[in-house]
Amino acid sequence: MPASLATTFLNHTYENPFMNASGVHCKDTKELNELDNSKSSTFITKSSTSLKREGNPEPRYFSVPLGSINSMGLPNEGFNYYLKYVIDRQQRMPKGNPAFFSVAGMSVDENLKMLKAVQDSDFNGVTELNLSCPNVPGKPQVAYDFDLLGEILQKVFEFFTKPLGVKLPPYFDFAHFDTAASILNRFPLVYVNCINSIGNGLYIDIEKESVVIKPKNGFGGLGGEYIKPTALANVRAFYTRLNPSIKIIGTGGIRTGGDAFEHLLCGATMLQVGTELYKEGVSVFDRIERELKEIMEKKGYTSIEQFRGKLRTL
Repeated sequence: MPASLATTFLNHTYENPFMNASGVHCKDTKELNELDNSKSSTFITKSSTSLKREGNPEPRYFSVPLGSINSMGLPNEGFNYYLKYVIDRQQRMPKGNPAFFSVAGMSVDENLKMLKAVQDSDFNGVTELNLSCPNVPGKPQVAYDFDLLGEILQKVFEFFTKPLGVKLPPYFDFAHFDTAASILNRFPLVYVNCINSIGNGLYIDIEKESVVIKPKNGFGGLGGEYIKPTALANVRAFYTRLNPSIKIIGTGGIRTGGDAFEHLLCGATMLQVGTELYKEGVSVFDRIERELKEIMEKKGYTSIEQFRGKLRTL
């Protein structure tokens, strides 16, 4: 019996667990249409701010041997641009797979304003609140400020009743896993997305004796193979700590079917591809799906649920 990649998420069955990571191949309608017509089961929009942003000066993204480094600065077409796209798609494809809509305001108030607009709109997909973005100068990003994390979610769920997930940065300490999970478990979240890039890495061109991106004197978020072990650790840590009703989206270092298998084994339900999608284009989904099926069939699995979350320890 051939392996099936069918995945149930929020009472909807997707043909596979794959989608793009927010920020990659989703900045405009052309890229979103290409995703929608690819082998990915759904897509997430570029994290939007209230108004259009040009982002940081170029060069702000650089491919490196084991992944990427970037400091994009949230370039996007603005909240209304993406909301119109997903609502128009709903009307055009009423039976299509639900889309994901990402917001990443530059302040708590901006996030609340955008989420209220989503709540009042006709959008019936899934909303993602990016909590791994800047807070205020001199403070850590929102998800590293545990008091603020609880405060913003409390304010959100006073009015937001549609499906909502949150994008998290990587955590590196068991105490932080425990504290973050205890806060997240207080709210009716439908998922957490682990992880955003590992912040403030530095890559050096030894020939030029120089950094490779312009913003922040070369400091940027790491993605790709570099971050897979950290991503897997966060997926596993939250899978074993969160209420079963809160699903995990695994993001970070998914380059092959084997990488996807590892994320699923750790407990992820859906999977996002970022750096490799940037490097390879939307055909990456065909390849990774084929490789994942081959692994499953070699192991005798006919469905993802037969092994999802069943990581063995020694």
